Amino acid sequence: MARVPLLEEKDHPELAESIVRIKGARGGRLINIYRLMLHSPALANAWFDLNQAVRYGTEIDGQSRELAVIRVAILNDVEYVQRAHGPAYALKEGLTPEQVAALANWRPSKLFSEPQRALLAYTDAMTRDIDVSDDVFAEVRKHFTERQTVELAMLIGAYNMLTRFLKALKVDPEPSPDRNP
Repeated sequence: MARVPLLEEKDHPELAESIVRIKGARGGRLINIYRLMLHSPALANAWFDLNQAVRYGTEIDGQSRELAVIRVAILNDVEYVQRAHGPAYALKEGLTPEQVAALANWRPSKLFSEPQRALLAYTDAMTRDIDVSDDVFAEVRKHFTERQTVELAMLIGAYNMLTRFLKALKVDPEPSPDRNP
């Protein structure tokens, strides 16, 4: 259970404009992340804009994006993001269930291409060590343009922020579609 109560849409008509915008990008749902963030509307709106930009306003392909997001969630032990991105977004972007399952221990796996392996090493370095070694950075640059490298760093940084927010406030994953919310 979240450490701060999740807002109920019906109780906050003053947030209607933000809620409509968020729900429009979230399949008509006001997910738990935003039900918590909306305690601070300015931050919720800023996160929404940043999240939309790092996920959909870049030259990063969907598979790379999802690999980075899920790997950050695994490293920071945040079930909310793992559950949301693992089955739904990752598979939609063309990753296989086997690749998603292998992300917890990706190094010995043969399921990832060289660019994907460079991306995963970069994600690990940014998340675990914060300081990225020259070797890891050079490998990423072999496969990604300058722009894409900047965009990957922003994506990884943003999801480190989000996962740490979710962990600190103990935000529950969304209910399974087959269960009543």
